[in-house]
Amino acid sequence: MLNFDCFRQNANRGRPERRLSLGEYRRAESWSKYLVSDGGEIKEGEEEWSADMSELFIGDKFAKGRHSRIYRGMYKQREVAIKIVSQPEEDEILASSLEMQFKSEVSFLLCLQHPNIVGFVAACKKPPVFCIITEYLSGGSLRRYLHKQEPHSLPLKLVVKLSLDIARGMSYLHSQGILHRDLKSENLLLAEDMSVKMIKGKHHTRKVDVYSFGIVLWELLTALTPFSDMTPEQAAFAVAQKNARPPIRADCPPALGRLITQCWSANPETRPSSTRSSPFSRPGRRVFSKIRRCFYH
Repeated sequence: MLNFDCFRQNANRGRPERRLSLGEYRRAESWSKYLVSDGGEIKEGEEEWSADMSELFIGDKFAKGRHSRIYRGMYKQREVAIKIVSQPEEDEILASSLEMQFKSEVSFLLCLQHPNIVGFVAACKKPPVFCIITEYLSGGSLRRYLHKQEPHSLPLKLVVKLSLDIARGMSYLHSQGILHRDLKSENLLLAEDMSVKMIKGKHHTRKVDVYSFGIVLWELLTALTPFSDMTPEQAAFAVAQKNARPPIRADCPPALGRLITQCWSANPETRPSSTRSSPFSRPGRRVFSKIRRCFYH
């Protein structure tokens, strides 16, 4: 089970984000500040991926989950994201489960190397605290970026580029036997080099990822939130029971509209998911090249 959810793309349009000076970070020498529990002995890890804690500095928290928090930080003079998971001392079963998740996530990250996959830096296993260090992506989520745009305002060239980067990342994960299962704009992060990076994997059918890809394509085209007038529960019911889908405008490029419709087909068996027809495969990605040629040549 993996919890770093990120694609990468620029939200600053060429403006570099201010880098914090080393003095603005706290050295990670007193982990008690970051514990949910009251303490516990901190032990050194010995794995080859273990972080040199003397080189780790922790900045502000920018995200949190049920059992974890994510901080901006510095590691060996490099800006990083630091995910810290605290084991609850009063719940041994949960603590054991979180430790297994940590080991699984580190093993997973170590095996992935791709331009569209977020980079693993190091990790630290010091019970009762575990942390995973990855590259820091400064632009925020794709969802937040789209929320700031006018509806239907993204240039098609940018839509195609982002879609291709997402497809390349998904193609790589699928080639490794890994499925995302939670592909959505909230889990796509934007960075400065105009490339999209992602990470997330679970065991599931590829056709779930294909459906989610169709939804993300629609969001890129519209800069809108699908089913924004419904609660999550209402939207889930409408999709599953009434086959509801977001509307595709008449001025949507035909090839892209067909791809979106195929991806979110109510029948999973008809979604493009074979090696040749998947939107993440090389043949599938040619759709975007055709769209490019129609509009820019």
